[in-house]
Amino acid sequence: NAAQPNTKRSAGMASSPCSSVNFDSGLEIKTRSVEQTLIPLVSQITTLINHKDKPKKSERTQQAIQRVGQAVSVAVGRFVAVGEAIAVENEELKEEMGMACFEARRAGDAIAQLTDVGTAVTPPVDGRTTVFSDRTGMVKAARMLLSSVTKVLVLADRIVIKQIITSRNKVLVTLEQLERVSTFQEFVQIFSQFGNQMVEFAHLTGDRQNDLKDENKKARMAAARAVLEKCTMMLLTASKTCLRHPDCESARINKDAVFHRMRFALEQVMEIVTDARPCGETKVLPLSIYTGIKDFKSNVEGLREGLYLLPHQALSGQLEAVVERTEDFTDSAYTSHEHREGILQLCQLARQDTDQLITDWMEAQSLNAKEATEEMELSILKTCQSVYELRRELHKVAVGRAADLLKLHAEHLPLRALKASGGEGNLEAVAEYARTLGEQKEQLVETCRLLCHVSGTEPLEITCIHAEETFHVIGPQIISAAQTLALHPSSKIAKENLDVFCEAWESQLCDMAVLLREINDVFEGRRGGAKHSANLKTVKAVKLDAEEQSTIAKLGLELRLLTSDMDTEVEKWEDQEHDIVRQGQSLSSMPGIDHLCMDIEVEDTCAITNLVDMMCIVNIHYMAKSMWIWLFQPDRSDRCIKSKWSVLNYCNLALS
Repeated sequence: NAAQPNTKRSAGMASSPCSSVNFDSGLEIKTRSVEQTLIPLVSQITTLINHKDKPKKSERTQQAIQRVGQAVSVAVGRFVAVGEAIAVENEELKEEMGMACFEARRAGDAIAQLTDVGTAVTPPVDGRTTVFSDRTGMVKAARMLLSSVTKVLVLADRIVIKQIITSRNKVLVTLEQLERVSTFQEFVQIFSQFGNQMVEFAHLTGDRQNDLKDENKKARMAAARAVLEKCTMMLLTASKTCLRHPDCESARINKDAVFHRMRFALEQVMEIVTDARPCGETKVLPLSIYTGIKDFKSNVEGLREGLYLLPHQALSGQLEAVVERTEDFTDSAYTSHEHREGILQLCQLARQDTDQLITDWMEAQSLNAKEATEEMELSILKTCQSVYELRRELHKVAVGRAADLLKLHAEHLPLRALKASGGEGNLEAVAEYARTLGEQKEQLVETCRLLCHVSGTEPLEITCIHAEETFHVIGPQIISAAQTLALHPSSKIAKENLDVFCEAWESQLCDMAVLLREINDVFEGRRGGAKHSANLKTVKAVKLDAEEQSTIAKLGLELRLLTSDMDTEVEKWEDQEHDIVRQGQSLSSMPGIDHLCMDIEVEDTCAITNLVDMMCIVNIHYMAKSMWIWLFQPDRSDRCIKSKWSVLNYCNLALS
């Protein structure tokens, strides 16, 4: 068994390849899989390099070292064989991969030779035997081996990136085709292909997200994937609505917004995967109050070690930048007078303590002091305490407002009112409730911005920004969907479209509640805060392998398309007096199959057959919805699994 990696490096040994930047080659290790692959090799190499250099070794020790050297050589041989196979399959990497494999094989052979007792150097006059007396050669071979193996792994990782890019390009092409379709039949055919491509893309990006080392990138990937997941359903219903009502301007606006957001999310994924941004821009998070206070405190406490490293105005400038950002709190119409006054007083106290610190600092410098004086030490403590009190007050205000908002909007009254008024065709009422929803949206957007200031970690800041953007975008989409329904109140497709956007809003409110708990946990020191943003969904119903997930997801999409097809066909039956249609539409609320025998008396065999067919169609609709929830909304999975089996029983009874 290989020993655990030794944290102490021997003289001349390169830094561990598991650090952010690799030694000789300058290759950055971005994924955990590459890092974990290197750990066993690092462990064995460290064992060889750091063995105690005794003048005489027992035969057992010599054999153990030889076995380690041979194990490294054999492992490198197998590894190189895989690398060479990858090079054959990927012409663009053939030259680089071939060179890296050659260097790895040569280094592995060198280590095996240096640790081979049979080729040990001629023993000295005193007769004592040593193993690889050429210690410099061993260090050199180890450096070459680690460098070349890391390069092979990073080159192989490019294949994964290439797969994601290829998958994304397929999705983009199909997305453009979907945007141009003019018939429902053509849409169903292309959307089926699009669904399969999105399932593949979701698996590739999900694996990449879990493999990323950088927690900020993981959070950004999680946010982009969440947008794509929700927009897939929105795209389906918005496109159906636009096809059903081609002359409706609000339906077109609704659909265009979904396509635009999907494209933006796809570009975000590419930026994360390739580390590239348009025009060479660098992705920089807006500076939060938490980050500003952390940097300020770091500089204040750093004065203990270096009285002459910073100019005096640097501290006051940093504090003023923090105070300026508190205007997001104090200028808000939703901040109470008491909270506003409390924040302003704490800002003033922090200014006073900082001014006193600068005075004591300048005095210590005038005395040519080599370390902080007692007065300066006291000022440092007071300044740090005052900015901590400011941070605590801001946290209390932001979290308190978010909790109040979530409680206030728990019943989703504006959404219910929009659905009801839209279904009644009341445009005036829709406009009135749209204003109410707009006010709610502004409150939520502002609250997310405040939470970002006090989130405590960069991954949580990214999640706050994602929540802010989601509320900002979905609010107008709900309104346009409600306007479409008000213009076509009898349209089932328009109603379904509004339901989907309302569900997305409700889902984001649930995510915001989870985010709020995470921010509280970080502030109170219960956790680091990097877990939530890595996966915005907090509950998993089951653990399936990739093939099972792909199969089930594709089935869910196909069932959803069946539902869309059936909805379109049923809408064409506008004669509500038709007995079969009326009975079929009532089946969704039927308590049992015996209800059918009580409510209808039909002697015609053909009519009974049609009624049973309609029953199967209606229940397939609900089975599709249940499976979709099971796949993409696992927090509702217990309820939907019961619904799914109930639906299957109905279908079985109908068929029998």
